[in-house]
Amino acid sequence: MGETAMGGYGLDKPPRCSISFDTPCGALLRELEQIWTEIGEQEQDKDRMFQELEAECMRVYRRKVDSANADRSQLRQSVMAKEAELKALVASIGENTTQFKVNEKHASLKEQLAAVTPLLDDLRAMKEERIKQFSNVQSQIETINAQISDHNCQHDDGSSKRLTNDHDLSTRRLADLQMQLRNLQKEKSDRLQKVFVYVDEVHCLCAVLGMDFAKTVKDVHPSLHGTNSDNSTNISDSTLEGLTQTILKLKAEKRTRVSKLQEIVGKLHKLWNLMESTEQERRHFSEVAAVLGSSEEEITSPSVLSLETIQETEQEVERLTKQKASRMKELVLKRRVELENICRNAHMEPDTSTAPEKIVALIDSEPSHLQV
Repeated sequence: MGETAMGGYGLDKPPRCSISFDTPCGALLRELEQIWTEIGEQEQDKDRMFQELEAECMRVYRRKVDSANADRSQLRQSVMAKEAELKALVASIGENTTQFKVNEKHASLKEQLAAVTPLLDDLRAMKEERIKQFSNVQSQIETINAQISDHNCQHDDGSSKRLTNDHDLSTRRLADLQMQLRNLQKEKSDRLQKVFVYVDEVHCLCAVLGMDFAKTVKDVHPSLHGTNSDNSTNISDSTLEGLTQTILKLKAEKRTRVSKLQEIVGKLHKLWNLMESTEQERRHFSEVAAVLGSSEEEITSPSVLSLETIQETEQEVERLTKQKASRMKELVLKRRVELENICRNAHMEPDTSTAPEKIVALIDSEPSHLQV
């Protein structure tokens, strides 16, 4: 065993300090004691200075121990904080815990920190990517919901603000949202198809009624005309209901006009037959004349039920009625002349009730009877 620093060089004196002379520090103490002896320092001074020196060394050691202990505490806190974040991320993302588990057995704090840091970085990156996936799906869900409910969809800056619950970023929850999105996309597609069918029906009805199609659908919603983008076509409940009511009104109007025009065309046919109208005279009203023998669904020719067409047909009936009245007057006057000649030859007076002016007045006073 190495000897300790002694008072003087005698081995029978008590040690001045607890440092072994076999160490480099002990050798320096031996050299220091020799110097003090040559100088002539008193033994009690040597003891005091050795004690001061040892106390100073203890303070240095204590500072080193305290510093090392602080470093150890900081490392432990770092490891614990990162492991806690790791566990929270694993729980949030819902990944296999064994894949992201740090083996703490026989591992130093630095080794544990070095092991957990890359795992944590991977999970952070995975979380950011998962948040983007959630945000993308939820953004589409919000957009379609807004389109269906006819509410304005205010898009944010693309961050995860719309993520309502970032504590559950599991693939199971993501799959649920994706299923919800697919259902909404199908509903949107079905609604869009229904809107197109309704708009096409409105177009056909407006065409046969001679009405302004663009104005009619724009009154329901401006997006229903003049756009080629499916995304800009309104598919809300209010739009579908508006189209439904518009179709019902147009069908009711068509039914009314069909009934009115068929009545007019019936009179027109009778007048044609009575007046022996030529094929050329009838040709202009051939499409209108076809209404008489057609069902409501079969009447599809453009503008055949327009107000202008109905008015023009009424005017033709009125014209033929006047023409019929004129011919009847001519016939009555002709027959009156024949009657007067017969009565004159028979020395009789013709019936005054059949006087020409009375018959003409009767024809003029009841023109509606002439249409039958």
